[in-house]
Amino acid sequence: MCTSLFISKFVNHFTIAPCQRSMKAIMSNRIIYSKYDKKLIGSLPRIQFPGRIIVVITESEADKAVDYLLKADLLGFDTETKPIFKKGCRNKVALLQVSTVDTCFLFRLNRIGLCPSIVRLLETKAVKKIGLSWHDDIMSLKARGEFNPDGFFDLQDHMMDLGVTDKSLAKLYANFFGQRISKREQLSNWEADVLNEKQKMYAATDAWACIMLYREYEKLKESRDYELIVVPEVEIEPINKEAV
Repeated sequence: MCTSLFISKFVNHFTIAPCQRSMKAIMSNRIIYSKYDKKLIGSLPRIQFPGRIIVVITESEADKAVDYLLKADLLGFDTETKPIFKKGCRNKVALLQVSTVDTCFLFRLNRIGLCPSIVRLLETKAVKKIGLSWHDDIMSLKARGEFNPDGFFDLQDHMMDLGVTDKSLAKLYANFFGQRISKREQLSNWEADVLNEKQKMYAATDAWACIMLYREYEKLKESRDYELIVVPEVEIEPINKEAV
C-alpha cells in the first residue's frame, strides 16, 4: 500500500508519496501545505530583498519618500521595535519599513515620529498596503500618534482562503516559494544611532516579502492551480502516571 502521509509521534514531519499526488498537482507541479514544517526551513536557500534601501531620518526626507511611494500600486509594510527583556515592558516602535517591488524606505520613527507625511501614507486608500499581523503593528504605531489606518490588507486574515493555517512570514514564504527568510536580526537594537547593513537588509526583506506573498496568494486564489497537502496536527499522548 502506498502511504501518502507519514507523521512521527512527536515530530511534525511529512513526506508525500508520488503515487498519491493528484493529476492536477502533477500537471501544475505545485504543492503547498496547510502547515509548513519549521524544521525544514533551515535547509532552504536564503532570499533577500534585491532592490535599493533608503534610510529616512528627517521629516523632509519622509515627505519625499511618501510622495514616491504613493506612485506605486502595491506596497509592503512592516515595523521593528527594540527588544526589552523585562516582563511587562515594551519600547515604542522604532522603524517603519515600506517597500515597492524594487525600493524600500526605512523610516526611523524613534527620530522623526509619526510626522504628517507618514500619517498621510498610513491613512490613504489610494494604494493597497500589504502587511502580516498588521493589526498588532497598527497598535504599536498608534502608541506614537493617532491616525486612522486605511487601505491595508493583512495576509494573516486571508491565508485560510488557500487552506493555509501558518501565520509567520518565514513559514509562509518557505511554503509558497521554497526559500528561507533569515530572522537573525529581529532582536537587534533598532534604536541604534546607525542601522548596520544586516539590519537594513532584514527590515527591507520583510516588507518586500509581503508584496511577493500577496501576489502569489492572488495568483493561486484565482487559478487554483495547486494541490493542498493537509498536515494533521500532531497529538501528543498523555503520560500515564501510574505506568511511570
